Amino acid sequence: MNTLTNHLSNQTWRFIDQSTLGVYFDALQSFAYDDALCIAVGNGSSDALLRTWVHHDTIVLGIQDSRLPFVQEGIEFLNEQGYHVIVRNSGGLAVVLDQGILNVSLILKEEKKFSINEGYELMFALIQQLLKPYGVTVEAREIVGSYCPGSFDLSIDGKKFAGISQRRIRGGVAVQIYLCVSGSGSERAKLIQTFYDKAVQGQPTSFEYPRIVPETMASLSELTGQKLTVQSIIHQLLLTFKEQGAHLSSSTFTEEERQSYEEQYIRIIKRNERISARHL
Repeated sequence: MNTLTNHLSNQTWRFIDQSTLGVYFDALQSFAYDDALCIAVGNGSSDALLRTWVHHDTIVLGIQDSRLPFVQEGIEFLNEQGYHVIVRNSGGLAVVLDQGILNVSLILKEEKKFSINEGYELMFALIQQLLKPYGVTVEAREIVGSYCPGSFDLSIDGKKFAGISQRRIRGGVAVQIYLCVSGSGSERAKLIQTFYDKAVQGQPTSFEYPRIVPETMASLSELTGQKLTVQSIIHQLLLTFKEQGAHLSSSTFTEEERQSYEEQYIRIIKRNERISARHL
């Protein structure tokens, strides 16, 4: 039994869609939601969860990005382009979030046999299955020249359209992906390229920041030649779950999860303020 079948076939999944909450839905809230849901799944009060979410015109920096020598100048440039900037409190480097980018979280109970690598493999297998109708071959390997590069960059014909990350907290695992669905992947990459140019200015840095080549990134619409939307990909995602035999039910947050979310959001806000005060 493969990883995807093992986790979806005859398994019960809750589905929470936050893709249409609009411009005031802050990316820090998403971190808090995933942490709260990880806790719920980890303590057994919730089944596994599929969460979809979209944020408008936001740049999420990594902690290392916040330590760049001229990071304030880089942030001012992003603000001038109309982007809200936050710092994530986990690994990874700068990424773009906007209306054409769909974020997906798979939240499962952490088990000893469910390794970090298996978490990546699960998301990779899901996206391969999701994109099967479009006749494309999806690869998982680092795309040098992309922003936030990693060994599980997802690409078609050498062009990156997605990146995967993981968060583990109190017995729960959130495997997260951003899918560049529509718009220009290279234009988004140019934005981050200019951020690094302004934030580094040729000075020594404490880490190897990505030297971005905008042409290494594209959207699924560009790569498939079809006019895809966030909603059409969510529809295909739900179909994929059902085709794999998952028992999927649309869901909202329980009162316990809402309280947990409030606690996690306050914690994340305070931590973000501390990071900002220290490095920005």
